[in-house]
Amino acid sequence: SLTLRMFLSCSRRVKARSISGHPSGPYRDVRALRALTTCIQPGMNTLDRVFESSVCRNPHLDCLGTRELLSEEDETQEDGRVFKKVILGEYRWMSYDQVYKEVRAFGSGLAALEQKPLKNIAIFCETRAEWIIAAQACFMYNFPLVTLYSTLGGPAIAHGLNEAEVSHIITSKELLETKLKNILLEVPRLQHIIVVDDKLKSGSEYPRGISVHSMAAVKRLGAHPENGTSVYIRPPCASDVAVIMYTSGSTGVPKGVMISHSNIIAGITGVAERIPNLGEDDTYIGYLPLAHVLELSAEMVCLAHGCRIGYSSPQTLADQSTKIKKGSKGDISVLRPTLMAAVPEIMDRIYKNVMLKVEEMSVFQRTLFLLAYNYKMEQLAMGYSTPLCDRLVFRKVRALLGGRLRVLLSGGAPLSAATQRFMNICFCCPVGQGYGLTETCGAGTISQLWDYSTGRVGAPLVCCEVQLKDWIEGGYRSTDRPCPRGEILVGGPNVTMGYYKNKEKNTEDFFVDKKGQRWFCTGDIGEFHGDGCLKIIDRKKDLVKLQAGEYVSLGKVEAVLKNCALVDNICAYANSEESYVIGFVVPNQKQLLALAKRKCVRGLWEELCNNPVIEEEVLKVITETALTAQLERFEIPQKIRLSVEPWTPETGLVTDAFKLKRKELKTHYQNDIERMYGAK
Repeated sequence: SLTLRMFLSCSRRVKARSISGHPSGPYRDVRALRALTTCIQPGMNTLDRVFESSVCRNPHLDCLGTRELLSEEDETQEDGRVFKKVILGEYRWMSYDQVYKEVRAFGSGLAALEQKPLKNIAIFCETRAEWIIAAQACFMYNFPLVTLYSTLGGPAIAHGLNEAEVSHIITSKELLETKLKNILLEVPRLQHIIVVDDKLKSGSEYPRGISVHSMAAVKRLGAHPENGTSVYIRPPCASDVAVIMYTSGSTGVPKGVMISHSNIIAGITGVAERIPNLGEDDTYIGYLPLAHVLELSAEMVCLAHGCRIGYSSPQTLADQSTKIKKGSKGDISVLRPTLMAAVPEIMDRIYKNVMLKVEEMSVFQRTLFLLAYNYKMEQLAMGYSTPLCDRLVFRKVRALLGGRLRVLLSGGAPLSAATQRFMNICFCCPVGQGYGLTETCGAGTISQLWDYSTGRVGAPLVCCEVQLKDWIEGGYRSTDRPCPRGEILVGGPNVTMGYYKNKEKNTEDFFVDKKGQRWFCTGDIGEFHGDGCLKIIDRKKDLVKLQAGEYVSLGKVEAVLKNCALVDNICAYANSEESYVIGFVVPNQKQLLALAKRKCVRGLWEELCNNPVIEEEVLKVITETALTAQLERFEIPQKIRLSVEPWTPETGLVTDAFKLKRKELKTHYQNDIERMYGAK
């Protein structure tokens, strides 16, 4: 407990300060007051060099791991629906040296297929080892990599491929069959499709002029002696574009963000500095979309430090995941990772599931669990550890994430205080809550692992600085007391080159200061606390003015109401011509069924969601939650609509990071909006 007490004294320390002395900043980490950090090791300023240096240091260490697929079978559910279940074996590992050889062969093969340096190439694929092998090959041969989310719809994929003028695309068998095939005629420049799976379906019809190759065939082509020598390699320099990352677009058409080698390296340097003792003893579990900056930078951090990465997917992650056959183990139980990144949506789900299990315990077990929970919360606050509690009470919960987790990184959206506390207590593992954007390479701030305060995203990373800009309309100023507040601007070597082919948006969102440093205007509103930590409190785009002139922050309302046990997800909506807020709610199935039982309402799931009595009851519970959290009366939704289906990236109503797509939600619920506002 001595170390915890040390942590506690550290957590009260000032972590960042304003280098101008003015409350608006810019704020820097206390270790970067004189200069921002740009790279992990001097001279390592391109991604191919960083990877080669790792290979030289750890040639025989495990690098990338994939679980063996033993068999697949159909399982019939109680309601008659049939689900595909998989039976998986152990992880099979490739060493750093093996990965390097594959990267080289694949890059050389792409060059033999006429892919030219500085010409864009696209990857449209799920998270797996082949994604990283393909990406490293592109970095080595200086092919700028265009990344597209695997959940994007046809028009968005075609838009990205056409805008980036892509002739070669790397994809998977499944995405080729389900998505890419349907839009090939709309992408006239496309000539080569490289499929990462081993076995290609022969006899499939493709438009004239398109050749389909397997990844193995491209590697064989690259390994030919004549290709190895004749291929012209133009190694990248730090300022070359490494990735054009298409954001999932919570506001319409996806935008391509141009990220240079030096941008990514600055970003991963900042992130790595916040994870103590990072190295070859660490195992990271990769399952979030690699086309998302959070996952890509986390995996790049691991490769730079000789860690191993085991691949998974949201469908096979845990023992209870949808594709895992009952009685067999999910990936996390087999891999037992030490590092993991998660979006709040996934952690909220774990939290709710564990708490529902606690509800089902016997009175004695439940009392014991809650006593231990509250006791540990008090002890942590005072700086003491609780080894006995951890061993006796939380060991089983900890085993849900493999039992060896030492760092959990959270990003993509704000994490609720209740969920963060739960992770700290039950998983006996610190949560580093971070804030970053695609436009800043996913880097911005991350809380120190020993900082147990909730609701904050920590101090700026050593690679960047953060300034607050007054937003008068929203009523936020850097002179506000007790904390300076304003729009968050991020500056530093991790701020990207801008949007691809979008001059207008570039001048709107990016600028260069007198010293030549690039800045990005995030549109998020934050406040700095006395110790130099940032808290996100609002978003410019989420602000709506009601008929009577009150401003409502939709994001703030949603963050509060998500803490309600009945709510799995919520979108608040307000129209400036109206006097009140309404809401669309994805209810928690277990909680809603229990509520229906209490109210003696019968019916199928769809009937319950459409039942006015249930709607009314849910609204009452939501209102109580809102009042407890001290929301103003005008901020509380007056009417709600319960959604039968959950919102997933596949439905197109949320992004891959599970952020709400307000425009799509508005269109989807247009009839309900008219009903809720019309029937006054």
